[in-house]
Amino acid sequence: MAASAASSFQITIARPSIFSTKRISSVCSTKFCADTRKQSWNRLASSCQVSSTQNFWRNFTSTSQKLEKVVTKAKSEADGSKAASGLPIDLKGKRAFIAGIADDNGYGWAIAKSLAAAGAEILVGTWVPALNIFETSLRRGKFDESRVLPDGSLMEITKVYPLDAVFDSLEDVPEDIKSNKRYAGSSKWTVSEAAESVKEDFGSIDILVHSLANGPEVTKPLLETTRKGYLAAISASSYSYVSLLKHFLPIMNPGGSSISLTYIASERIIPGYGGGMSSAKAALESDTRVLAFEAGRKKKVRVNTISAGPLRSRAAKAIGFIDMMIDYSIANAPLQKELSADEVGNTAAFLASPLASAITGAVIYVDNGLNAMGVGIDSPLFKELNIPKSEE
Repeated sequence: MAASAASSFQITIARPSIFSTKRISSVCSTKFCADTRKQSWNRLASSCQVSSTQNFWRNFTSTSQKLEKVVTKAKSEADGSKAASGLPIDLKGKRAFIAGIADDNGYGWAIAKSLAAAGAEILVGTWVPALNIFETSLRRGKFDESRVLPDGSLMEITKVYPLDAVFDSLEDVPEDIKSNKRYAGSSKWTVSEAAESVKEDFGSIDILVHSLANGPEVTKPLLETTRKGYLAAISASSYSYVSLLKHFLPIMNPGGSSISLTYIASERIIPGYGGGMSSAKAALESDTRVLAFEAGRKKKVRVNTISAGPLRSRAAKAIGFIDMMIDYSIANAPLQKELSADEVGNTAAFLASPLASAITGAVIYVDNGLNAMGVGIDSPLFKELNIPKSEE
C-alpha cells in the first residue's frame, strides 16, 4: 500500500508539530459559493484513523473566537472602495492551489482561510478516499462556521480536485490501488494529472501549498523502522513536494510563491517521532533550499517552509500525549501560550504576498519560539535559576 497523505493532518508529537496526512486527493469539480447563513457544524471523524498511517488534524476554535482574532488585513467587497490603511496583505487576483485539505481543521484549512481573507481564489487538492465526505460536508454547510472570514463572509472554495501525491502519473499506480473501491468514481488524481486539470480549468496559479505528510511506521523507533516504512515516509512527506512543484511550476506565474510545512524533528531529537518521519522532514527542508534556487532561476517563484509548533489536532489527541506536548511548549517556550492554526495561516499569507518578495529558501518557525530553546526549563534541575516569569 502506498503511503498516504491528506489534508493538513498533523502528526503532532513533541514541541512543534508535523503534518501527517494520508494521501492527498480531491477532484469533484464542485463550486461552493459563500452563503451567509450559518448552519450547524458537525465534525468529520471518518477519515481520522488511529493507526500507523493516521491522518492528523487540528481542531479550530469557535467562530466567536476566530472573529476576535485578526487573521489577515484584507478588504471585503463591501468596503473595497475605501483606501486600505497600514500595510495590508493583498492577494486579490491571485489563485492558490492547496494540496492536503480533507476537513475543516488543520493547517491546510487555516492557510486557505488566510489566503482567502487576503483576496486569493482557493483551489483544493483532497485525498481521493476522503473526497466524497469532504465535498458532501462542505456542500451541506457543515463547515460554514469554520469558513467565516474576518469580514463576516464565508470562504469560497472554487474547485476541489482529487489528489494522491504519492503517485506522479497513472503509470506509477499499482493495480490494487486502481481497483480499490475508495478510488472508484474518481479520475485524474495523480500529481501530473491534477496539474493538467488545473491548467485546463484556470490556466495558471500563483500560490502552491503542500500541506500533507505520512509515515506508516511513525510509532516505531528509527532502529525498528523497515526499509519499506522509511521509504514510504520519504515518498509521502518530502518527495511529494518535489513532485508537486515539478508539475505545477510550469503553470505558476512568475513571482509566485510555494509553501510547505515542516517540523522541528528535522533538526532535533523528538523521542516517539519515528518511522523515518524526522528524516523526511530533514529532506523536505533541504529540498526547500534547492528548490528555491531552481524554481527561482526558472520562474522567479519563491519556495519556503513553515516549521510549526504542537497543535491539539483530533488524531493527535488519539495518540494520547498531545496535551502533554502542548503543556511542555507552554512551560518552556519564550511565548507561554498555545499555538493556533490561524497563526500558521497568517504566516503563509505573508510568505505568499509581495511583502515577502525577497524571502526564499527559508525555514520560518511558527512555534512560540520553542525552537530557540536548548533545554526544557521546567526541569526540577533549573528550579533555583532566576527564570523570567509572566507579569500577568
